[in-house]
Amino acid sequence: MIQLRQATFADLDILAPLFDAYRQFYQQASDVAAAYEFLKERFSHGESVIFLAFEGDQALGFTQLYPSFSSVSMARVFILNDLFVAHAGRRKGVATQLMQAALDYAKALGAVRVSLTTATDNANAQATYDAMGWQRDTRFIHYDFQL
Repeated sequence: MIQLRQATFADLDILAPLFDAYRQFYQQASDVAAAYEFLKERFSHGESVIFLAFEGDQALGFTQLYPSFSSVSMARVFILNDLFVAHAGRRKGVATQLMQAALDYAKALGAVRVSLTTATDNANAQATYDAMGWQRDTRFIHYDFQL
């Protein structure tokens, strides 16, 4: 049975390798120590909320939310920036459960929206989002400015 819970500082040793695997999925070099430090900074400054999925003692995946605000709505919003499920957790509904935990959390805090971005070739993730009722935004064009 899959169990979910909000991650804490005490979970950094469990979370860092999952976060590192997530980054490798996006063609980044492995660096568990840097992943640990990055997550530690997020926890230290209250800059994100992370949910972990377990089956028994095995961590299967995580999702990370970053809080933000919408000026137009004058309300809280969240960015679901990271979602990762390890191979052992795939095809078990873990991604859907993690995303639902994130949505429930945002709703409980009165947020009006949760947004996410995914790679254009990540068809598996897109199928999950579509099945959950997420809507593709066709009103805006996304830009980045690399620094």
